[in-house]
Amino acid sequence: MAAGADAVALGAVLVGVGSDADDEGEAEADGEAVFRVEEVVRMGRAPWAGVGRDEDDAAVAGAMAATEVAGFADRPFSALSGGERARAALARVLAQRAPPLPLDEPIAALDLRHQELMLRICRERARAGDAVVVVLHDLGLAAAYAHRVAILCAGRDAAAGPPAEVFTADLLGEVYRQPVEVFPPPGTGAVLIHTPTRLLTFT
Repeated sequence: MAAGADAVALGAVLVGVGSDADDEGEAEADGEAVFRVEEVVRMGRAPWAGVGRDEDDAAVAGAMAATEVAGFADRPFSALSGGERARAALARVLAQRAPPLPLDEPIAALDLRHQELMLRICRERARAGDAVVVVLHDLGLAAAYAHRVAILCAGRDAAAGPPAEVFTADLLGEVYRQPVEVFPPPGTGAVLIHTPTRLLTFT
């Protein structure tokens, strides 16, 4: 995972296809195509055209279940909240079943539960042998889920390695120009990153 004051964006490559409006859910609104959530997720199967409908259906269903978007499969994608769109976008990526998984700030619009869900999926993919690269600004989550991190500052690699070695108070304070405290919680392998609280007195 990459993090830093000037993180380089790594975007997931999403391949999508459209078709003429038909009875399967696509419609026209104000001249723009409207896709249901399931149709958006199914776009991830475009590179595998011709492999068989059953395999496509299984990949789409599995991706939607993993990201918890199956409950609004028939809703227009444009009607979703920012967090719901992020989960549907990840489902489309997962439906591709491609070993590389590059994601740029995938948890930015998510609540606490779904932030953890997203990163658990990433860790499971990594444990399965896939190449997973995630850009994050939440150092605590990066420390908790990544086995290797790279801190980027001013477009350059400031440090790289295991989180416990890279996330030091001195380095983070220098990169972010902000005092940072780093604690090793007992019984865990992850470090706890904390910004000291400032007490302001108004007179």
